[in-house]
Amino acid sequence: MTYAVTDPTTGEIRETFATFTDDRIQDAVTTAEAGYRTWREVPVADRAAAVRRCAQIQRDRREEFAQIITAEMGKPLDQALGEVDLAADITEFYADNAEAITADRPFDILGEGSALVRRAPLGVLFGIMPWNFPSYQVARFAAPNLVLGNTIILKHAPQCPRTAALLEEIYAEAGFPTGAYVNVYATNDQASDIIADPRVQGVSVTGSERAGAAIAEQAGRHLKKVALELGGSDPFLVLSTPDKDAGLDAVVEAAVAARTDNNGQVCNAPKRFIIVDDLYDAFLEKFTAGMAAVPLGDPTVDGTVLGPLSSPTAADRLADQVDRAVAQGATLLTGGVRDGNFFPGTVLADVTPEMDAYREEFFGPVGVVYRATDEADAVRIANDTPFGLGSYVYTDSPEQADRVATAVEAGMVYVNCVLADSPELPFGGVKRSGTSRELGLLAADEFVNKKLIRIGE
Repeated sequence: MTYAVTDPTTGEIRETFATFTDDRIQDAVTTAEAGYRTWREVPVADRAAAVRRCAQIQRDRREEFAQIITAEMGKPLDQALGEVDLAADITEFYADNAEAITADRPFDILGEGSALVRRAPLGVLFGIMPWNFPSYQVARFAAPNLVLGNTIILKHAPQCPRTAALLEEIYAEAGFPTGAYVNVYATNDQASDIIADPRVQGVSVTGSERAGAAIAEQAGRHLKKVALELGGSDPFLVLSTPDKDAGLDAVVEAAVAARTDNNGQVCNAPKRFIIVDDLYDAFLEKFTAGMAAVPLGDPTVDGTVLGPLSSPTAADRLADQVDRAVAQGATLLTGGVRDGNFFPGTVLADVTPEMDAYREEFFGPVGVVYRATDEADAVRIANDTPFGLGSYVYTDSPEQADRVATAVEAGMVYVNCVLADSPELPFGGVKRSGTSRELGLLAADEFVNKKLIRIGE
């Protein structure tokens, strides 16, 4: 495994980082375990203050941080700046809510005396993070757990080594003790060793379903708690609009923005557009035109909307998916032809359950449009997937919105909005999209000892 900064536009390797030796990996675990013994004794208010300083440093160094993200994985610079800002907001959210997530929870009991649940840290946690949101993904794992008193060993994606180093530097600059946040450049075999180490109490993984399944198997073998946030093929249901023309224009604008955000490489982006019959033709025409109109550009230039995919491998995979879909009978309405690592806005129609594309996640700016006869058929198509991360419902009927939100099999439902993630809102999925929740106060429930203390009269 090679940790390297590779220019997403050209594929040129700009910088490499040495993978840690086995001895250095063991030293990292030892350091994190020793750090836990210190960090857990730090008062909650002081832990929160350190987390708040971390958020401020991210804001102070946002330009530097964003430029590194763009250099490593091709996110347009404007969006990279937004990601750093969101990561800082998430980090600060947990500092602000430190008392809420660590407070004792008393409850009424049937017998005499009293009882409470005291929330205590578990110990050293191992995080395996992806490349598509190098700052945001780490913040939503690290911040709540550091507030709780856990310590972090972080294995970042091999194409984000500079981000990984910068994050460790930021946590040290914020005043965290040695071992509270430890970066490792580890191979997959070394990651397995970390999971097996009895000093490590839990594993958090954000990535593909294949990687998640493999890591969950390892964690289960060693009886470790594992939190998984995996892939998604989120449905975007258009059921009604207040106005068939102007109203539909706004829906299409939201659809295009969401499908091309982060160069189309977002786990919970809408990828399957399911449109009721009377709106289908108009939506398909407008959506195809909208996707075709999104220009490709240099991600380092302000205002670029769609930059390159993250790597030649990512471009190869997406091109193969589109080619197979067309070969199996799908209709390609726009795009579909890569230019190096750049991939244009692409629209597929006439995809059927017999095709590979019906079950796959397209991790790039590709939208698949389906015709539904009515609401029930739209929900059926939406749920006919192995994934269950997010979903999007557009309707002008509050009753329909509530009904469909209940019926859709997903961890999240957004009604009449996209790109609406926020630090206080829980994030996670069901089915093959994952097993856990991040963000919001629910994130603090993943790696904490909910210790019962029962007191007699």
